[in-house]
Amino acid sequence: MKTVFAVDDSPTARASIEYTLSKGGYHVELAEDGVIALDKINGYSKPIDVFLFDVNMPNMDGITLIKRVREIAEFKFTPILFLTTESQESKKMEGKTAGASGWVVKPFEPEQLISLIKRFTGE
Repeated sequence: MKTVFAVDDSPTARASIEYTLSKGGYHVELAEDGVIALDKINGYSKPIDVFLFDVNMPNMDGITLIKRVREIAEFKFTPILFLTTESQESKKMEGKTAGASGWVVKPFEPEQLISLIKRFTGE
């Protein structure tokens, strides 16, 4: 079972992500902000197949989190997708420059999220 590590400060978004991906056959790990996520990631013992980070979060935003995760050798090439309510090209480019592999605009359709995760896990 592939693991998706999702980070979003919204309890509703986390519940939606967990529900959607669990139904899609994924193991889901969750965190509510970048600081907590880094702490969990550093102590995580199983492989993580895809990261899914919200852009706008307190304590540590998604762009900073992408940069920090890319500094961890083990996750240098792990796909990172970012969730954003912003569809501006500049925000997408900022994410790409930081090391993101792709993005999902919120609110997302469950099928769209599953399809994107499958593409990045090679399924």
